Amino acid sequence: MSNNKHKIEEVQRILGSVGVDVVPVSKKIEEIQTEDVERLVRDKLIKAFEAVGRPLFVEHTGLYLHGLNGLPAGLTQIFWDNLQADRFASLVKGLDDARVTAKTFLAYCDGHEIHTFEGSVNGIVPCKPAGSTDFQWDCVFVPDGLTQTFAEMGKAKDEISMRRKALDLFAAHLKSQRVIK
Repeated sequence: MSNNKHKIEEVQRILGSVGVDVVPVSKKIEEIQTEDVERLVRDKLIKAFEAVGRPLFVEHTGLYLHGLNGLPAGLTQIFWDNLQADRFASLVKGLDDARVTAKTFLAYCDGHEIHTFEGSVNGIVPCKPAGSTDFQWDCVFVPDGLTQTFAEMGKAKDEISMRRKALDLFAAHLKSQRVIK
């Protein structure tokens, strides 16, 4: 469940390549506000399953700034909505540490059980945003060992992203359950 067209397209590209047909459900789910992303995702999944009544998955991706003791975590969207790219980069520039971890938590309900999957990528926040600002904070995240932000990478990001890692684990689970071949 997501209203973010960029996220939906990315998920469809990644899971479509392994035979999972992703059908987005555009239904607003009230998210609890917490830095505990696993709790946030489980809560969102339960609410979404109650609303839709069939197997589905939800995910939440957040930034964990080392210079802010791991914040904003589950509050990344609120942080981003209030700061945007330039102010976010300036804030991090003022910290002692520009390192950041991007994490995706994905939860899937098969109708009986909840299964969770996580992917993470370490990186830094550059002094200035680079690339398109269309997909939220992709313009302020440079993965370790690389020189471009996720935004500058375009679809090449799909191969290394935290979302990719979580989706790969999810796809492997579906294969083990023979939901997909």
